[in-house]
Amino acid sequence: MNDYFHKLAVKASQVLGSPVMFILAVVSIIIWIITGPVFNYSVTWQLVINTGTNLVIFIMVILIQNTQNRDSRTIHLKLDELLRVIHGARSSIVDVEELSDEELDKLATEFKGLHDKYLGERNRRSS
Repeated sequence: MNDYFHKLAVKASQVLGSPVMFILAVVSIIIWIITGPVFNYSVTWQLVINTGTNLVIFIMVILIQNTQNRDSRTIHLKLDELLRVIHGARSSIVDVEELSDEELDKLATEFKGLHDKYLGERNRRSS
């Protein structure tokens, strides 16, 4: 079922993110605005656009979250592979996403220090 949903989500994202769908959305809004006077700007007239946009937003949030989760997972796997093959890389940080916020802060501070040290050495060599 996950594979089917993924294929559906990818296809839906492609279709819903296309220029044709943007034009269709703009045309729909224009038609809705034009019909306002015909329906005396009634509550039902307003409800049509509110319901439509809420349904589209609801579906898009699910599709975007699915795409974001998958992209994040693939990026982590690619980075894990790079850590595995680079000599001297710390493979202990492969599962860094499992660390607590405090542990992540400590690791970020450590990397900031390494970065500052590298910049200092680079500046000394170029002087």
